[in-house]
Amino acid sequence: MKFLFATLLIAGVAGTAAAQAPSAGGQPAAKKPTKPVSIKHVKAPTKRQAIEETTPTEDYDPADKLDDEQIAIAKRVYTGDLPCELGERVRVKAMKREGYFFVARGIYRYVMHPVESRTGAIRLEDPQRGAVWLQLGNKSMLLNQKEGKRIADDCQSPEQVAFAKTMKPVNLLEPAPAAKPAAAATPAAASTAGAGPAPASPPAA
Repeated sequence: MKFLFATLLIAGVAGTAAAQAPSAGGQPAAKKPTKPVSIKHVKAPTKRQAIEETTPTEDYDPADKLDDEQIAIAKRVYTGDLPCELGERVRVKAMKREGYFFVARGIYRYVMHPVESRTGAIRLEDPQRGAVWLQLGNKSMLLNQKEGKRIADDCQSPEQVAFAKTMKPVNLLEPAPAAKPAAAATPAAASTAGAGPAPASPPAA
């Protein structure tokens, strides 16, 4: 029993000495470097994005009601995902409340309703955010009046694409055709017109 215990003790001392033994160069063995832990930084949202994402997109005042003319305008609004210039898209969706529309482009989200337009174009407005959706015959555009900029332009529904194909291009550099002058009366006609009725011939003898 003592011999077994002595053998185990010698083996343990030898293992410890081997672990602490210097390397061939006389320096202690270097520890294997551990891989650094990469930390992914999440980009904080901008102030504009935070405001747009937290702003509610529901109706503001249930007491507000649209008149018959505004409801008629709302029925002419094109809805759907409309492609715009520079690869942008604007989504126009009718809301449950009649005459109101949800208009969005990226982080920009608006609740709009029709208003009367002096030019006859279909105009939707979000008065609280100062946004305007202007629908013309051949295209639509999304404006922000508070910031004084155009958010999206040349947005077209299938109906507007078909209408744009029927439009004739106008060359602003080409002068307008001159009006044709009125035809002048001939001398014979003028003399006839100014001579008055011919005198009656005297009766025959």
